[in-house]
This record gives sequence, C-alpha cells and structure tokens, in this order.
Amino acid sequence: MARPALKTLTAGAREAKDELIRLCTSGRLKDAVRHPFRDVLWSDVSLFAHVFRACRAVPLLRQLHAFAATLGAAADRFTTNNLLLAYADLGDLPTARDLFDRIPKRNVMSWNILIGGYIKNGDLGSARTLFDEMPARNVATWNAMVAGLTNAGLDEDSLHFFLAMRREGLHPDEFGLGSVFRCCAGLADVVSGRQVHAYVVRCGMDTDMCVGNSLAHMYMRCGCLAQGEAVLQALPSLTVVSFNTTIAGRTQHGDSEGALEYFSMMRGVGIAADVVTFVSVITSCSDLAALAQGQQVHAQVIKAGVDKVVPVITSLVHMYSRCGCLGDSERVYSGYGGLDLFLLSAMISACGFHGQGHKAVELFKQMMNRGANPNEVTFLALLYACSHSGLKDQGLEFFELMTKTYGLQPSVKHYTCIVDLLGRSGCLDEAEALILSMPVRADGIIWKTLLSACKTQKNFDMAERIAERVIEFDPQDSAPYVLLSNIRATSKRWGDVSELRKNMREKKVRKEPGVSWVELKGQVHQFCTGDKSHPRQGEIIEYLEEMMSKIRQCGYAPDMTMVFHDMEDEEKEVSLTHHSEKLAIAFALLSLPEGVPIRVMKNLRVCDDCHVAIKLISQVTGREIVVRDVSRFHHFRDGKCSCGDYW
Repeated sequence: MARPALKTLTAGAREAKDELIRLCTSGRLKDAVRHPFRDVLWSDVSLFAHVFRACRAVPLLRQLHAFAATLGAAADRFTTNNLLLAYADLGDLPTARDLFDRIPKRNVMSWNILIGGYIKNGDLGSARTLFDEMPARNVATWNAMVAGLTNAGLDEDSLHFFLAMRREGLHPDEFGLGSVFRCCAGLADVVSGRQVHAYVVRCGMDTDMCVGNSLAHMYMRCGCLAQGEAVLQALPSLTVVSFNTTIAGRTQHGDSEGALEYFSMMRGVGIAADVVTFVSVITSCSDLAALAQGQQVHAQVIKAGVDKVVPVITSLVHMYSRCGCLGDSERVYSGYGGLDLFLLSAMISACGFHGQGHKAVELFKQMMNRGANPNEVTFLALLYACSHSGLKDQGLEFFELMTKTYGLQPSVKHYTCIVDLLGRSGCLDEAEALILSMPVRADGIIWKTLLSACKTQKNFDMAERIAERVIEFDPQDSAPYVLLSNIRATSKRWGDVSELRKNMREKKVRKEPGVSWVELKGQVHQFCTGDKSHPRQGEIIEYLEEMMSKIRQCGYAPDMTMVFHDMEDEEKEVSLTHHSEKLAIAFALLSLPEGVPIRVMKNLRVCDDCHVAIKLISQVTGREIVVRDVSRFHHFRDGKCSCGDYW
C-alpha cells in the first residue's frame, strides 16, 4: 500500500514542477511563486533559475534573490548565473557586478553574462576591461564583443576583434559571422567581406539563413548588387529578411524600379511585408515620384496595420512631398498624435521643399510649445525652408537659436542655407565672408550656391571669381560652366562663351542632359531633348508649338542665353521649345483630364526660359503645374510660381 502512495506523490510533484516552469515561461511570475508552488521551490532550488528569468522588475528580483538566499540556492552556480543574467538584463549593473564578484567559482558563462550586460547597457569600456581580465574565453565571448562593437558603430574595432578571434583558432558561429558582415557593410569594406565569405564557403555555412542574409546585406551596402542577389538565390528559401535586403539594396543604390519589382515578386510568393519593407518601398516610390504606386503601397500599409508606425509615417510624408502632394503629406502627418523629432523634421522639410516657409516656421513653433528638443536635423530642415522662402531674418534668428541657445554645431549644410538666405537678399559679400570664416571646411555645393546667387543678383564680376572656386572642387562638374556661360551670354560676351566651351571640351566636361518625366496611369513617361522615341511624339510637338504660339501673344520671348550651342536664333528657339520639361508638360496637358494638376519631375534645375514659359502656360490653360527640379518644387498657378522667381 505504501509504494503506490509514493508514486502518486512523485507524479504530483513532477506536475507541480512542470506547471511552475510553464507559468514562468508565460510570464505569470506572481502565480508561479504563490502557494502551492513554494513547496516545489523549497524541494528543488534549481527551479529558481526559471523564476529569475521570468522577473521583469528589479524590486521583485531583489525579493526573490533574498528568498533564494535563505534556501541556500545562491550556492548553486547555475542558479546564480541566472540571477546574474536577470540583474544584467534589467540594467542593474552595480548589483550584477557585486553578485559576480561574490561568485566563488565563476565559469565562462558568468563572465559572458556580465560582459553581455555591459554591452546591452552601452558600457563598452567596462565590457572591454572585463574581456581583458577573463582567464579563458569561448566563441560566445568573442561574438558578444564583435556584435556589441558593430551595434555601437565601432566597425573597425569590431573587425579587429574578429581577426583576433580567428588568430586564437576559434571558429565563429552564425551569429558572429552575421555581426562581422554587418561590420564590413558599415565600413563598405567589400575586400574584407569577400575574405570572410571565402571562409564561410569553406566551412559550409554559405547556405545558413542568418549568414546568407547578412552576407547579401554586406554586398548590397557595398554596391555589389549582383553578388548580393546571387547569395540570396543560393539560400534554401527566401524570407522577408531576404527580400528586405534586396529591396533596400536596390533602393539605396538608385535602382528604385528594381526595388519595386522585387516588392511585387515578394507579394506574389505570399511573403508578408513588414515595416522595413514598407519604408524601403515607399522610399523607392519617392525617388521615382511614382504617386500612383505610392498610393497603392500606402493602402497596403493601412491594411497591414503599420500606418501608425513612425518610420512608415515619416516615409509617407516624404513620398507625398516628393510627388508634389504637400496636402497629402500634411494629412499623413496630422494623423499622428505623438511627438517625434524625425517626423517633425520630415514635415518641416516637406514644407520648405514646396516653398511654404511660413508653414514650416509655424510647425516648428508648435512643436517647441509641446516640449520638443530640436536637433541638427530639425534645424537643417527649418533653415532650408527659410532659405527657399526668402525668410532671411527668421532664418538668421533660428541659426542663432541653434548655435547659442541649444549649443549645436552647424555643419556645412547649415551654413549653405545661410549663404542662400544672404544671397537671396543681395548680401553677396556677407555670404562670401561667412564661407571664408566658418569653422567647417567649405565644399563645392556652398560655393555653387553663392555662384547661383551671383547670377540672380547680376554680380557678374563676383560670379567669375566664385566660379573658379567651384571648378576647383570638381573640374568635371558641368554646372558651374553652364552657369558661367549663361552669365557671359547675358552680358553678350560671346567670345568668352566660346572660350569657356573650348575649355570644357579640353577637359572633357559634358553637360548632363535634361530629363523630365510624368506618371500616367502607373506608367512613367520620360522625355529628353532630341529624343523622338515617344509613341506620341508628333502629336506632342504639334500641341507644344500651338501652346508656344499662345504664350508669345502674352509676351513670351525666348531667352537665347539659355542655349549652350553655336546655332542660328531660329535653331536656338526650336531647341528651347523642345526642352524636356516643356515636352513633358505638353504630353500631360494632352493626356490628363481638366482640373487634374500636372506633376513633372526633372533631374536638373529648371532653366530661366522654361520657368517663364511654364508660368505663362499655367495662365493660358488655367491649370496648376507642379514641377520638381533638383533643388525644390515649383507650383505654377495663374502665371505665378511659388518660388518667387528665385531658385
């Protein structure tokens, strides 16, 4: 009779033990430490390891620590290591270190746990000190240091640790290899990445999903798209991480169409997109100014339930802005009730890009009243908005607020905005003095900004001098040559124009051809001067000539200085008429219904002649025409442009 009773008792204890572990695993810690489970803990102190791992608050952990100590559980190294891990995970590093120092027989796991705790809490110095003091290390130790340094952006140190690990004869696992590939990606060091790739192949780990995705990411970040995709194709299956790697790689290297193709393929094979996917895809739509596709992706974002995630909202604000739909950007932004600095900066930038500087300033003031703490990115967006709206006094006040009140160090981009502000108001000498006195090194863009201001303010002598500085930075950049040629042509210095063109030929500098495009029913139509490949080319030219005739009656006169070639005036006028943005607008007028805004994108700045012509076209047609060039948006309505004729 006694023997069956003993079996029943043992079975009951086993069930109680299993139930306690289940409660801990599911996060129901309070239920796990209540009666009758306390008796189970009394009988098997090793179960405290599960209790410690389930704890999510330091005060409760200390109570459990004291309870375990009274039962003698602290003498068990396995249990103590789990207690150490719990303190480290909860960020109580002083207590964790004190516990570590009191462990009589520490093993490698004890050291690794504390090192991991320091790394997780950003104390790489203490982690490195502990690493150097270790009597023996294993693969997990090295992995922790490599991953920690990589995550902290210390990619060179991370790579050195990995090489030292190999010199000690240790073989990294998939996690260590994943970290070192991310490190090579951060350094854009494809040479080291290929060497590690060769090691991976020798070890037979090239088909591991974690390693393969990290390896492909490294190749993508280094611009080796084909090699990255080849790595992914060799994997046993494709996951959302695999597709994200390809889509992000193509987006970051300018192949936005390819990114969208992979997104379609991803949906076709039934893999659900996540936040990372949507951010990359929306960015591709933004780069292409593909509004229809962007709207479709927005609908999928809502369906996936990630329309309140800040990175996605920020991408949507940027996308709608880049597609010329500032109102949609504002609607997306207003749908987020929280306070996020990156989202705020994106919305301020969108307003500035569309010449709505006053809206940008108002947004900034509203967010400041809500307790926002602006950073360099916020101020850059704000100064950009002020410079593109001619808000000189406010822009200078914000620059002083940034430097003196918030103590932020301006970059050359911040100074470029101030130079643009001063240039717009005719303070060219002051702008040049600022460039020469600023504590950061000037680049070609800031001098190019001043050169453009010289042209607008018709200070041709200064323009000649500034152009030389711009050309010094990049002798192959055609922009300063074109600006200088137009300046000389405006002064009818035809001999100097010819000399400049000769200089360009000798240096083999080529003017980048202007390309404009329009989206119609999800398809992008591209136009370039001299290209006659569009199926409706004849119809477009005929309509454009009719339109040019109408605006001549309103006072339009071709600006021959915008033509950069030796030709007769009649040929120059034809060349001007066939500029890519005029062709794109003519196509849009032919194709879009009445009342629908026309949105044209261009890879270069809109030339002076086209700017005048488009203003008049908006007047005679009564249509809103939105043109995005390389620097900003132009909203043409009723013969006027939002840029105030300065761009």
